[in-house]
Amino acid sequence: MHASTSMPIPLLGLRTRRHSAMRQRFDNVVAKIKLQPRTRASRIAKRAVDIVLAAIGLVALSPVMLLLALAVKLTSPGPVLFWHRRCGLKGRMFRFYKFRTMVPDAEARKRALEHLNEMKGPAFKMRRDPRITRLGGVLRKLSLDELPQLWNVLRGDMSLVGPRPPTPDEVERYTTRQIQRLSVMPGITGLWQVSGRSDIADFERWVDLDLTYARSWSMWLDLRILLKTVVVVARVRGAR
Repeated sequence: MHASTSMPIPLLGLRTRRHSAMRQRFDNVVAKIKLQPRTRASRIAKRAVDIVLAAIGLVALSPVMLLLALAVKLTSPGPVLFWHRRCGLKGRMFRFYKFRTMVPDAEARKRALEHLNEMKGPAFKMRRDPRITRLGGVLRKLSLDELPQLWNVLRGDMSLVGPRPPTPDEVERYTTRQIQRLSVMPGITGLWQVSGRSDIADFERWVDLDLTYARSWSMWLDLRILLKTVVVVARVRGAR
């Protein structure tokens, strides 16, 4: 007779209760989101631009993305794409994609590195993260690891421009002010990226920029951010 490998009932119950408590904390924080008012016309216009530009980008950049996928596969073990649960508009969770730039067990190693976090606040940023592969460092500096997020934009999970989507565990620790980042659709680029990106070490400054965007959004602001993003990426400023 084979020994049972199922999880003991008490341990299963403990994990279930812990997950339930975490979900309750998450829901309590998300409930404090106050959506920014947008006219129907402005929402349609922003979504139309996202669809058109994301589709063009995916087609035009497909040869580049194929080469990057091959490079990731040949230079380190593990999958080509990294996916993660992230929080979007109103806290809705979705699968967030990017080219893998870290070792396969990066998430498991994160807890051991949290004391080295250089970002003041719930977000995790580390200048010399040992989990990043050699190729991954290059992809991050050039922001090429973000290209698969064009698929997220096409699906409607994200916009081209907006606050960066946080992880659920980060959201659980948000204050009422910080959770307002999720009052608008998250984006691939935004005011944070064109204002210093990872050189900004205080999460509250990051939140300031995101809330400024949420309150003052316009199609012209999106266009300026997109154009400035090209300049920032070309100069390799603030990337990690």
